[in-house]
Amino acid sequence: MASNHLRALAGRAARHPRAACARRSVASLSGSAEQPDLLQSDEDWTAFQLRKAEARTVVDIFSKFGSTTTRDSGFQPHHSLHRPTPPRDLTLSALLAAGAHMGHSSALLNPNFIPYAYGTRADITVIDLDYTLPMLRRAAALVRDVAARDGTVVFVGTRADLRPAVRKAAERMGSQGYHVGEKWLPGTLTNKLQFFGPEVAKTERVVPDLVVFLNPIPNMHAIRECAIEHVPTIGIVDSNVDPRIVMYPIPANDESTRTAELISGVLSVAGREGVALRVEEDAKREKKKLERPKLRGGRKF
Repeated sequence: MASNHLRALAGRAARHPRAACARRSVASLSGSAEQPDLLQSDEDWTAFQLRKAEARTVVDIFSKFGSTTTRDSGFQPHHSLHRPTPPRDLTLSALLAAGAHMGHSSALLNPNFIPYAYGTRADITVIDLDYTLPMLRRAAALVRDVAARDGTVVFVGTRADLRPAVRKAAERMGSQGYHVGEKWLPGTLTNKLQFFGPEVAKTERVVPDLVVFLNPIPNMHAIRECAIEHVPTIGIVDSNVDPRIVMYPIPANDESTRTAELISGVLSVAGREGVALRVEEDAKREKKKLERPKLRGGRKF
């Protein structure tokens, strides 16, 4: 008895006009409706054109109230690796989206990191990105100046997830960029005569002009070698790290791959700008040298 009553209610609901309208709307949105009948007459073709024009009108009216973000203009996780942001266009939102503000447990907070800590949330130290952004731009300006003066920059990231980032960063700087994705061999700088050989150490530029560390803690021996050889260093410093271990610290999450890709991309783009400035200056110098009047016997000719 109850089942017959339920069937009657279901049939009545299915025959309701609103139910039919809802079915048509859901079918049109999901695209899972049955195939429509073929256009048999001119009236069917006219009705089809009218429905298409109505849909186009609705899209044109409401498009101006929607978002203009597309796949190319919107943020994508792979952009920080393949299409990094220039330093002048870097924002706090980009750092926040990359997770640069997440530190370690508050119990592991280094006392020297306190000026760069915004606070704690759920026993996790939150890094103040108002310090991260200007310090990252300062480091980018340093990389640009070093590259503009024909200096070499080495990007060091010895974790497996950091190897693509340091390789891409070195490729953007061309012949002035190098990377270390595996283990930094002890004595690379301090024992360069035995490491490279006397001939190579004298004729080649073995000691770099700047070193960027994406994970400083596992590479403390490399930082010590840079300090002994008076090589300036840039490093991503997390809340459990003493910022004084590198010359130009960047307070950020050193365990986030996206953060490392963003920072290395920004620095490598700045280095690429410095390389372009050096090439431009060399071209101007060569042009002046060619335009300089030749002297013969103390007179111009």
